[in-house]
Amino acid sequence: RRTSSIHMFRFRRALCQVRTASASRTLPQAHGPRYQLGASFSSFPDHEVMGLPALSPTMEAGTIGAWNVKEGDSFEAGTVIAEIETDKATMGFEAQDPGVVAKILVQSGTEISVGTPILVVVDDADDAAALVAQFSSFEASGGASPATAPAAPAPAAPAPAPAALVVTPAAPAATPASGSGDRVFASPLARTMAREKGFDVSQIPPTGPKNRVVAADVAGYTPAAASAAATASATLPEAPTPTLGDGFTDLPVSEASREVAARMTLAKQQIPHYYLTVDIELGSLLATRARLNELLPEEEALTVNDLMVKAAALAMKSVPDVNASWMENFVRVYNRCDINFLVGVGDGLAAPVIKDVGSKGLKTISDEIRFAANGAMEGTLAQDEYKCGTFTMVNLGMYGVKSASPIVTAPQAAVLALGTIEERVLPNDDPESEVIYRLAPVLTATCSFDHRVVDGAVGAQWLAAFKKLVENPMSMLL
Repeated sequence: RRTSSIHMFRFRRALCQVRTASASRTLPQAHGPRYQLGASFSSFPDHEVMGLPALSPTMEAGTIGAWNVKEGDSFEAGTVIAEIETDKATMGFEAQDPGVVAKILVQSGTEISVGTPILVVVDDADDAAALVAQFSSFEASGGASPATAPAAPAPAAPAPAPAALVVTPAAPAATPASGSGDRVFASPLARTMAREKGFDVSQIPPTGPKNRVVAADVAGYTPAAASAAATASATLPEAPTPTLGDGFTDLPVSEASREVAARMTLAKQQIPHYYLTVDIELGSLLATRARLNELLPEEEALTVNDLMVKAAALAMKSVPDVNASWMENFVRVYNRCDINFLVGVGDGLAAPVIKDVGSKGLKTISDEIRFAANGAMEGTLAQDEYKCGTFTMVNLGMYGVKSASPIVTAPQAAVLALGTIEERVLPNDDPESEVIYRLAPVLTATCSFDHRVVDGAVGAQWLAAFKKLVENPMSMLL
């Protein structure tokens, strides 16, 4: 399952590092390849060739969504050089150090394998035009330039059949380019759905923001039979289908699912988990929610989950050590609580973030959760809304699950799972009542902690603070 949605990608001349959406946190993931050619080895000035790095242990390819610089442009540290698209997200390629773009080796809209050279940079240049002219004939060894790829098959294809294979894919690619002149903007989910259905995403009418193709556009798209068949056979691979065996069925796994599985496996192996569980009585919270909803339209009613999210953020103020990250040689404690919450299932799983929850009112939190949940399901959320927060919540109550022990999402230190609300028999604490027992709505909450960051006693303090806020919801107003 994919938890967090959106990282900033930084590169150095010596290495590439994957960073979380918060610019101050770094994830120790795969380094991208770097190739360096000095003036003594070639006719070009001292320069460095940057390759497309792997954003995860399972990433094999990516698409250059858009270049934000052009050849000859200088950039400063922190400049977003380009956007890189995968099946699940679009990430910014951010410069760590200043430099000058000598040549762009891969054009936007091109899908390439990890390790393929994409950019040539130099430290500085007095004359940008002269620099670009010097590198105009540059080609990186290992297949950097997109123009180099078609050149290899051409001489090795004297027969008519191979020639037809080369020409056929080229024709559909030229049609969208001549029609609009711009690349097709589509959400990662929409691209995945289009590929699985055998649709050409460039032929789907967009309805999303800024003419962006969203998941709903793909779901409602019905191409002409002949056109769909020609497009699927000429330009798109067939959608993977289950393989039937003797008493079993092999289901294909998408690249995005493999990536999430790899991340979860890594987190479970490297993070020392421990789990704390508490039962929480919800009588007062449900009564408070009912009174507040009397003041709101039905379509804007508060949910139990809205109040739980608010309580979790306020508990971080009482026990701030939980709102932290393990940074190898130090622990970083955050000043605000940004909460990711899970929506969807399977390949449609997403984890949008609600920022600075502790400073917002219940109505604002409810509106943002509703907007983010709908946007995540439709694939219309912006990259910034999938950033990794400082805490994650998983609500499984709708499925009748009593409790769960989720995997901590690195670099966060905790994740909270909420179970279903059920009527339970509790002892009656009223000494004046003749009834010994009473019925009350109760929910089981389980929090998974990273023991490197949160000691057992600290985790217990946080869960106790969360329970107190939920059972006394009026204290959230203080």
